[in-house]
Amino acid sequence: MASLGALVLLVAPVVRAAEDGPDEMIRQLSTDVLNNIKADKDVQKGDVSKITSFVDSKVMPNVNFIRMTASAVGRNWRQATPEQQKRLQEEFKNMLVRTYSGALSQVKDQTVDVKPLRAGAADTEVIVRTLVIGRGDPVQLDYRMEKTPAGWKIYDFNVLGVWMVETYRTQFAQEISARGIDGLIATLTQRNKSGAVDKKS
Repeated sequence: MASLGALVLLVAPVVRAAEDGPDEMIRQLSTDVLNNIKADKDVQKGDVSKITSFVDSKVMPNVNFIRMTASAVGRNWRQATPEQQKRLQEEFKNMLVRTYSGALSQVKDQTVDVKPLRAGAADTEVIVRTLVIGRGDPVQLDYRMEKTPAGWKIYDFNVLGVWMVETYRTQFAQEISARGIDGLIATLTQRNKSGAVDKKS
């Protein structure tokens, strides 16, 4: 069920007004995610090329992926060259797409309940809490978001109490310690080519 944590990040169209609050943005994105999955058989089957197309054209405007990648890499991000940072973003995105693409077939009749936002009007970083409701037990799915000049952006998500960025930060730190930044890039590249990704479902 943890795979549901990436649904908004993988296939959400951009359909929000600039003045929407972070909770309303997530509500709209979640609804559109589920509608898109239910209507697209290729996405339901985990078609990686189709999902990648969604990510590039629809999702990235809603995500601060530089911050997401930098947070996952941790303190070693500052040591990376601009070219290494670019490669890390590319391979991290590809890994997330491949990790979660197979999970989309699980989507049947789920709905998303967005909880009341606990934040002040002046807050620029918030957590939007939701529950994914289906036939089984509800799945906790929360989003860390920041307010930018371009609107609210997602930079991390939490499934069943586990924050995605923190999970990968531990893995990436071990790889960098053993093989350096280039070693991490090489490992991610190889995993993406072979399809050997960590399963989150």
